[in-house]
Amino acid sequence: MNFEALQDITTAVVQERSVETVLKMIVDGLAAQPDIAVVRMLKVERGDICDHCVVRNVCRDQTRCLHVVATSGHPSKGTVEDWTKLSREYPRVPFGAFNSGVVADARIPVLINDRERVCQRVPESFQEWGRRAGFQSFAGFPLLFHGEMLGVFTIYSCAPISEAEYRWLRALADHAAIAVANARAFEEITRLREQLELHNAYLREQEKSHLGYGEMVGQGDALKQILMQIRVVAPTDASVLLLGETGTGKELIARAIHEHSQRRQRPLIKVNCASVPRELFESEFFGHAKGAFTGAFRDRVGRFQLADGGTIFLDEVGEIPLELQSKLLRVLQEGEYERIGEDRTRRVNIRVIAATNRDLKQEISAGRFRQDLYYRLNIFPLEVPPLRARVEDIPLLAEHFINQARRRLNLTCGGLTAQQMAQLQNYDWPGNIRELQNVMERAVIISQGGPLRLDLVLGIRPAAKIAQSLPDPHPSSSVSCLTQEEMKKRERENTLLALKRAGWKMYGPGGAAELLGLKPNTLAARMKVMGISRPDSRRG
Repeated sequence: MNFEALQDITTAVVQERSVETVLKMIVDGLAAQPDIAVVRMLKVERGDICDHCVVRNVCRDQTRCLHVVATSGHPSKGTVEDWTKLSREYPRVPFGAFNSGVVADARIPVLINDRERVCQRVPESFQEWGRRAGFQSFAGFPLLFHGEMLGVFTIYSCAPISEAEYRWLRALADHAAIAVANARAFEEITRLREQLELHNAYLREQEKSHLGYGEMVGQGDALKQILMQIRVVAPTDASVLLLGETGTGKELIARAIHEHSQRRQRPLIKVNCASVPRELFESEFFGHAKGAFTGAFRDRVGRFQLADGGTIFLDEVGEIPLELQSKLLRVLQEGEYERIGEDRTRRVNIRVIAATNRDLKQEISAGRFRQDLYYRLNIFPLEVPPLRARVEDIPLLAEHFINQARRRLNLTCGGLTAQQMAQLQNYDWPGNIRELQNVMERAVIISQGGPLRLDLVLGIRPAAKIAQSLPDPHPSSSVSCLTQEEMKKRERENTLLALKRAGWKMYGPGGAAELLGLKPNTLAARMKVMGISRPDSRRG
């Protein structure tokens, strides 16, 4: 062997920060030496393919084994067999099995300069091939670092290995163990840094998208029922399925459950399933390895790993593609998953809270949602009432949002009058609490420095002009209430007004949906119910 080349390998691997690069440099460098037939590097990892492993009958401990992670070589001339076939057919080696397993089990280096003995401890189907390839010697070295077995590297040579070469190889093994340990530490530091960066980015994202009603406000029976159910289920680890319309505060309830659980010291990670592109679901949930697909320039931590030890909140869970639901079911049942582009099985310990505004039973009947996943999520269903079922809480919520907007926007305005309270309570709030918050915030902006104006955001005439339509604190017998039909008429007029002001633009900045404080799909649904359609501009 070229000792100078071995010295170069020893020097080079210490500078590397990637475990895979370290191992590949060693096998490629050694395989380039004269007479070296096959070099293999194996890492100690958790048993992962035990059910269909070809050597499971000789495996004494399925919790760990040797994984082939790097291999190289060039058997002697005249050998037509593919030397990589050994690693392909035997990617896992149990402790105590074959030459490499014996080295791992004994935790000491092994040198065999005997043609027959070398081939006795390879898989039977490869023994004759090893003889034809000209194997004359074997050297195996455990990679030990502070007493921890990191792996094994083995060499099959077509010439005897001298004592001097053996000592060099042993020194290389010691350096390789240090290099692997250092690279592993660097990778862990990088992983933790990336996880911290992702967590910080997630928190910034949550701060921007947070609904703003950071505490539950109200005194009605519906809210009291919700709080009672939170107290019951929060201390357990049971999965919770939150059911209800959009904008009812399901995320706030999920946060309350997490904050009153035993996992409150760990993160609550939200995934808005409706906003994840179909092709990115698996990467978003489970992460991906560098190079797993075009654009995967580095490893990415998935949301499930980010939530390890804590709670994951799957908002709009009914939007998860059917083909991914089996993988989600697996991680919920077994706590196991794999990143895209990675063979390693990872484990997580999480609690799941899911939310949806869909009827999942109908989705099951339509073949869009798995029944077994539904039962897994639906251990503790919790119905969240719409705002129209919490009429008694609307005044408290409105005042809360007004005060919140005043502080955040640094603006002043008057408070709600009794007539305005009645207006808010008579409105049906299709956008629920989120819509109420948006209406109050816009009212504060429009009314800065003066009395609160709801007529400009709800399309209702100023209180002075509707004294005969809405009750005041001391109504007379001549004052009449608005009927439901009159309220619907007013709402239709207001929707048309917003559409005309926006030039019939529904989406985006300055669109009717923004003016009304509604989601575009909510506005479209409301227009359909009201029979409103855009006029044909081609008509004269």
